[in-house]
Amino acid sequence: MGNPYSNGQENIVSLSRKRKKQLRRLQKDATQLWESQQVLVGHAADVAREASHQLGNLGREQVLPVVQDTYHRRVAPVVDRGVRIGKHVVDDKVVPIVGGVVGSALTAWDVANAKRLGVKAPSPRGNVLVKQKKSRGIGSIIAIVLGVAAAAGVLYAAWQTLRADDELWVADDPLSAPDA
Repeated sequence: MGNPYSNGQENIVSLSRKRKKQLRRLQKDATQLWESQQVLVGHAADVAREASHQLGNLGREQVLPVVQDTYHRRVAPVVDRGVRIGKHVVDDKVVPIVGGVVGSALTAWDVANAKRLGVKAPSPRGNVLVKQKKSRGIGSIIAIVLGVAAAAGVLYAAWQTLRADDELWVADDPLSAPDA
């Protein structure tokens, strides 16, 4: 006899009829099992698809109205109050202060430019006014100051909204299956 690991014809084992019949039966059973599994996977996909549709319906019909109601009753008033407070702070506190600071800065700017040019500084009594180039720096400063003030108002409103109000948080109760 030759080497059992060689590629030659001596490796072919002749099977008995009984063994061939058993192998064919095993192959048939394996094929039937595979087909049954494919049908089962198809049914599982159908069930998962229907569950997804039902979950979407439940969310639209049950969860979304509760969330919207809670938002309108609890969160929206707090946000609105924060926005009103922020607007009040900006309009009644920041703008007058910024106006005074910007006015003082512009006056100092005019005096500095007048000294640099060697002319009399402008005054409210109508002294000599010097025609000057417009500076982009003042507009930028005003925009930055107003931007910082607006950002402070928004941050204050956010702080008012997100502070520890126990009523705004949802309890960590375990979910139970809905009654059908």
